[in-house]
Amino acid sequence: MSERNTLAHALHDIGLAAWFGGSLMGAIGVNGAAADVDDPRQRARVANAGWGRWTPVNLVAIGAHLFGGAQLLKENKGRVATQKGVLANTNTKLALTAGALGATAYSRVLGQKVMKAGDVPVAGGTDSLPTTPPEVAKAQKQLSALQWAIPGLTGAILASSALHEEQQRPSQVTGGILKGIPATVGGAAVAAKNMVTS
Repeated sequence: MSERNTLAHALHDIGLAAWFGGSLMGAIGVNGAAADVDDPRQRARVANAGWGRWTPVNLVAIGAHLFGGAQLLKENKGRVATQKGVLANTNTKLALTAGALGATAYSRVLGQKVMKAGDVPVAGGTDSLPTTPPEVAKAQKQLSALQWAIPGLTGAILASSALHEEQQRPSQVTGGILKGIPATVGGAAVAAKNMVTS
């Protein structure tokens, strides 16, 4: 890479940090604080209000992360193709990102169900009471798992990004490319053989 990609790195990293941090704070802070409200019928409203304010910011953060990541992938396509280990890490990161996007989107759908139910009695943002309507209790049970899945997935993306950074060290690039040569040459030989025989 001959050019700097500072803006792409910043969008990727800041967006991911906000996505991870916001989801973790929401699980601990927003959902937890809702349980402290005295009136059980107001607890869901408090949690929904907090998440409602965060959602537009989260969308911008996710968009920034995805845009920055796409730019970085474009700029590093040569390394992805030739440096041993980079493609595997890239595929892992893409799978984690897809999982985090799916979990985030489904959380929003479930949150909307709870919000549309109105002021129903709940124990907290993701905890029901015996008097909670069944459809709300079901949504809260799913949200209870997703509230930890999202920071878990985004945290794993952060770890994958850290590995990508390590893979960009000059010694890692050189060693990875040298280790990747047999696979690259072998793949080219198979492709050439297939062209000749077809």
